[in-house]
Amino acid sequence: MTTLYIDGDACPVREEAFRVATRLNLPVKLVANGSRPIRPPGLPNVELVLVPEGADKADDWIAERIARGDVCITADIPLASRCLARGARALGFKGRPWTPDNIGGALAGREVSREMRERGLATGGPAPLSREDRSRFLAALDAEVAAAKRDLAAPPPRAWVPFE
Repeated sequence: MTTLYIDGDACPVREEAFRVATRLNLPVKLVANGSRPIRPPGLPNVELVLVPEGADKADDWIAERIARGDVCITADIPLASRCLARGARALGFKGRPWTPDNIGGALAGREVSREMRERGLATGGPAPLSREDRSRFLAALDAEVAAAKRDLAAPPPRAWVPFE
């Protein structure tokens, strides 16, 4: 069964994800380290998972458990990459699906931004979510869940074996 994993501490689209998951009868793992207060939504399909505080603890918890046929909702590009490596799907808060085709460029761009910040250059932060972003997220989440369910129904991909 497809499970939604939400990188929860700074997720601005939790409520939208809960609505989609409830409509589609999907389990949700809302993973947070408690750095920001999160009130459990009181929905039977949503489990709040509190991990110890610390860098990447929530990411590690998700990456160790997510599997083919699951979807992770995150703005964290390295976490999205780890999810893709496990055969899962990943979706950004503004409705951008992370794929094997776009994750490498995103990781490189993230590294360039980090380097610029270390040099004291302004890189700007993400713009606040608009109504259009939320609408795009909802449509993309429906599409990613449908694709994840197809992934589960298809035979697993064969491992690549080089010629000997």
